[in-house]
Amino acid sequence: MRDIYAIGDLQGCQTSFEQLLARLPQDADLWLAGDLINRGPRSLDTLRQVIALGDRATAVLGNHDLHLLAVAAGVRQAHGSDTIDDILTAPDRDALIDWVRHQPLAHLAHGHLMVHAGVLPQWDATQVITLARDVETQLRGPDWKTFLSRMFGNQPDQWKEELSDEDRQRLTINALTRMRFCSADGRIDFKIKEGADAATGELKPWFEAPGRRTNDVTVVFGHWSALGLVMRDNVLGLDTGCVWGGKLTAVKLASSPAGRDLIQIDCPQIRDPFASADGKKRAKMKKADKAEDALKAAKAEKLGKGARKLEKVEKPAKAERADKPEKALKRKGE
Repeated sequence: MRDIYAIGDLQGCQTSFEQLLARLPQDADLWLAGDLINRGPRSLDTLRQVIALGDRATAVLGNHDLHLLAVAAGVRQAHGSDTIDDILTAPDRDALIDWVRHQPLAHLAHGHLMVHAGVLPQWDATQVITLARDVETQLRGPDWKTFLSRMFGNQPDQWKEELSDEDRQRLTINALTRMRFCSADGRIDFKIKEGADAATGELKPWFEAPGRRTNDVTVVFGHWSALGLVMRDNVLGLDTGCVWGGKLTAVKLASSPAGRDLIQIDCPQIRDPFASADGKKRAKMKKADKAEDALKAAKAEKLGKGARKLEKVEKPAKAERADKPEKALKRKGE
C-alpha cells in the first residue's frame, strides 16, 4: 500500500500547498480534510491543482466548499470575506462546480475515517458513511440546487432516529462540516468557536464526548483552527490555521501512532483574525506575534461574529494592534 498523508484546511493558500507538496513523497496518496477554498488569495488555483492530482487525492467537503456550491446555485449570498469570485467567473466554472459537488462528505479506509469537522457520539463509522452517502446522492443529482436551498440552518441540533429525510440530511451536514462542541447526548453547539479550553460541564469537544462510537477508528478532521494540531491514538485534528498565519499540516497515516510522520509548512498571515473588531475591542485582544500564537488568536473561523461578542474580555496593561490584512482581501465578514 502506498503511503497516505492527510492534510488540513487549504482555504485557497496555494503557495503553502505547493511548498507542502514539495516535501511529500511524489507517489503518496493525499487525503484532504475539506475547506479547499475560500479566505485565501488563490482559491481557483488551489481547486485546479487538487483536481489535477486526480486519483492521488481524496477530498471531503467542508463548510466553505458547500458555501461555494450554494453561492453558485444562487441559494446563498456571498460573504464580504469570500475569495471565491475567481472560481465563479472562471471559463470552466461549471466543470469546477460539478467536480466539487461530486466529492464525498466522509471517507473511510484503512481504519481511518476522514470528515471535515466531526461526528456525533451516537454514530459509528459505518453509520457516518451511510448518512454521508445520502447527502452526496442529493448533491450529485439533478435537483442539487433545490436540495441546497433547504440545507442551511441550525435545526435540528440533535440526532434522533425518527428525523425526517430533510432534517436528517441537514443534521448530517452540520455535524460533518460545522461541529466543534457537543453534549454527551449529541446536541450540537453552534456558538462556541474557541479552542478546547472553552469546554463547559455539559459541552465538550466532540471527540471527547463520553461513549463516542467512533473510538474504534482514527478520525481525521480539520475545521477547528483555534484547536490547533491534535495527535492522539484515534484522533487527528489537522487545521493549524494556515490562512491565519499558522501552519499547513500533513500527517502520514499509520496503523499505530508510532508510525506517523508530521510535516508542517510555516504560512504567511493572509487574513487578520481581528479584522472585524473595532478599535476598542481590538485593544482588548492579544496580538499574535508568532505563527504559533496565531492559532490562539484565531479563536474561530468565524471571528467576524465572535469578535463582536468579546465585550467582557479584561483589558491588558498593554495591547498591540493586530496587523492589517492585505489590501487585496476584503474585510472579514461572517
